[in-house]
Amino acid sequence: MNISIIGSGYVGLVTGACFAELGNKVICADNDTEKISDLKKGVIPIYEPGLEELVANNLKRKRLRFTTSIKEAVKESEIIFIAVGTPSLGNGEADLTGIENVARQIAINMSSYRLIAEKSTVPVETGEWVKHTISTHVKRNVKFDVASNPEFLREGCAINDFMHPDRIVIGVESKKARDILLSLYKPLHAPIVITNIKSAELIKHASNAFLATKISFINAVSNICDKVGAQITEVAEGMGLDKRIGSSFLNAGVGYGGSCFPKDLDAFITISEKLGYNFELLKAVKDINEQQKACVLGKLKDALWIIKDKTIGVLGLSFKPSTDDIRNAPSLDIIKALEAEGANIKVYDPQAMAKARSMLKNAKFCKDPYQACKDADCLLIVTEWDEFKELDFTRVKKLLKRPLIIDGRNIYDPKKLSKLGFIYIGIGRSEK
Repeated sequence: MNISIIGSGYVGLVTGACFAELGNKVICADNDTEKISDLKKGVIPIYEPGLEELVANNLKRKRLRFTTSIKEAVKESEIIFIAVGTPSLGNGEADLTGIENVARQIAINMSSYRLIAEKSTVPVETGEWVKHTISTHVKRNVKFDVASNPEFLREGCAINDFMHPDRIVIGVESKKARDILLSLYKPLHAPIVITNIKSAELIKHASNAFLATKISFINAVSNICDKVGAQITEVAEGMGLDKRIGSSFLNAGVGYGGSCFPKDLDAFITISEKLGYNFELLKAVKDINEQQKACVLGKLKDALWIIKDKTIGVLGLSFKPSTDDIRNAPSLDIIKALEAEGANIKVYDPQAMAKARSMLKNAKFCKDPYQACKDADCLLIVTEWDEFKELDFTRVKKLLKRPLIIDGRNIYDPKKLSKLGFIYIGIGRSEK
């Protein structure tokens, strides 16, 4: 099929490359001329395992190309996916300016039938506004359909998520739109949920809000574990084996971050309030997530007493492993809070340091985890990269001023580290 993706950010780029890999002809459009110039050369602006090779392969096969022209993308495609950003406004609402602008440009440049599908995460009822905008600006007698096709890609394993999805959600209003999208996704042999547009839009926000709720719930329980001497890892295992609950997203830690959960939670709360419903549960989820960063800082203060002039080695900047994304990363808030109290920060992350330099002006960026440990009063783990799980702890102990580890992701075995002479402090793993 002939497909265009408007917006070549994280979602748009992965989606475009994967559709091309399935044999479709894909045009990815973006108004960032520098980004498009780089992409034409195979230079990828984000770190995502396997993406560089996927883009290069499909550029070579001429199934994928990049442009700054929406007109070109609309002209040559029957299916147009809108994948532009929907950042949060100050009041928590999603900024839909990009969606409206793209819808208008699509309408102006359509000369025959097109299926316009929302791929961006948008508030419920956005599809109605997209349809209204296109109807207002489209030439007379040009037919079109609007659909909602939310993405469920996890950073760090997005290609696998696209190629082997748990489900595909398509919200449509016509049989034609339904048949086109069913044909497009047929090669994936995945369960397909067909709904109306509003239900599809809600599925995305409800899914992310529920996952954020699981994270905040287990983090809240971890605080109880700390107070009574229970082990959160054991509690989570006992809960997760219940098929009604499941083990995913039950890892206690410093809290969630990234571009999706914080933004989508805010948007869902705001949407609910506009519709006259006070979604108090999600407000509590957000509050618990913020408190969890303060909880980690409290553990660090209890262990060091005075923060001022102490050197703290921080491992992990990205909000999760296998990505360079630092948007809403807990690491940034924790580091800034420590710096505000006069701490000296040394950091290391396998992929995210380039993006973090402009945001952490006073931190020392290290070449490897061991340089971050050298002469530090404490080692703080914020992101659970596999590299950090394989550290030489005999070496780490010699490098640290004091053998103190604050494990913000519970990636280490407390007993093993204690035997090696470390003071180990995890999340919900305190000894009573």
